[in-house]
Amino acid sequence: MKAELVTIGDEILIGHIVNTNAVFLAKALNKIGIEITQITSISDDKQAITDTLDDTVSRAQVVILTGGLGPTKDDLTKHTLCEYFNDTLTENEEILAHIEDIFAKYITTPITNENRKQALLPSKARIFKNAHGTASGMWFERAEQVIISLPGVPFEMKSLMTDKVIPALQAHYTRPFILHKTVLTYGLGESMIAERLIDWENKLPQGIKLAYLPNLGRVRLRLSSKGKDEALLEKRVNNQIDKLLPLIKDIFVGFEEETSLEIQLQKRFIAQGKTLAIAESCTGGLIASRLTKNAGSSAYFKGAAVTYHTQSKVDVLGVSHSLIDTHSVVSEPVAASMAEQVRKKFNATMGVATTGNAGPTKGDSDAEIGTVYIAISTENEIVTEKFIFGIHRERVVEKAVNKALEMIYKQLR
Repeated sequence: MKAELVTIGDEILIGHIVNTNAVFLAKALNKIGIEITQITSISDDKQAITDTLDDTVSRAQVVILTGGLGPTKDDLTKHTLCEYFNDTLTENEEILAHIEDIFAKYITTPITNENRKQALLPSKARIFKNAHGTASGMWFERAEQVIISLPGVPFEMKSLMTDKVIPALQAHYTRPFILHKTVLTYGLGESMIAERLIDWENKLPQGIKLAYLPNLGRVRLRLSSKGKDEALLEKRVNNQIDKLLPLIKDIFVGFEEETSLEIQLQKRFIAQGKTLAIAESCTGGLIASRLTKNAGSSAYFKGAAVTYHTQSKVDVLGVSHSLIDTHSVVSEPVAASMAEQVRKKFNATMGVATTGNAGPTKGDSDAEIGTVYIAISTENEIVTEKFIFGIHRERVVEKAVNKALEMIYKQLR
């Protein structure tokens, strides 16, 4: 079964916002056996919406539109859909009461007639009440096709999709199973992994596809299969994974469907009764952010210091001036001292530090742009590694974050 996504809004086309809705929708639909074949972004223009609908319904059984359902004059989706399906707008009393209740409870400004007009909805559509906003979801049917319109606000769209649309689609269509198993690896590039797996990959049975999904220091290996028998799909894919894992045992981290690397680190720290503190320079707090975004991280994460300026490494961490003067701020001895000092200051069992030149200028060090030192201090040893991550600032920082997480993971093995 094929579906297409259409995101409506000038703010996407001019780059003011990122289209995160498409990512969520694609994952949600894929899980229930609906394959996304195309994603289109268009302006909030009547003709553009009409032309795109004509185009998408010629190919897909399910079309989902997001955006253009607000109360202002530039939100044209509802009116265009009404005309497209030769329908009329009628006041939905339940939705009107819901909108008025939202304004009475949560919004300080008075409700306007434009807000009330959001309760004017196509009479032929199936209406999904938006628990978190005033723009309702709409479900239209034409022959064997379904066209769904959802608000563009991400948390509103996600709630409607999860609670209303997915169950409705599951009830409406008989769908195949689509199974994905994603293996997480760290520390080896895509081409090197591909060379290692060439014999195994060539022997993959028909109906099982392998995709390499690289991302700055880590590569996801996704096995996919589609069919009517879910148990058989699971058995066939798991059989191939059993053959894969011995080939990548040195870089294997886990499975994406289970947990992220950050969650796996959290579980290992807690299980081993260890704690962590971090001193970040070139990574600017991003490692700490990645580790603390998950609930329960306070059980092992003691704290972090973003000692970005050279003097802050001295004042906050206690790195000696003479060490910096002798070796420069981007050096193995300074990274080691930062890791050791932050571990002691936070009374943690492990300290991690980063220092480097992300570019575009060298700053207080003569180290080449892209040079990063990452150090790990434990009660028994200090391990420091030097990396050259290129000259693109964002890539250098992201690679450093991923490499630091990889080093922590290996330290906990």
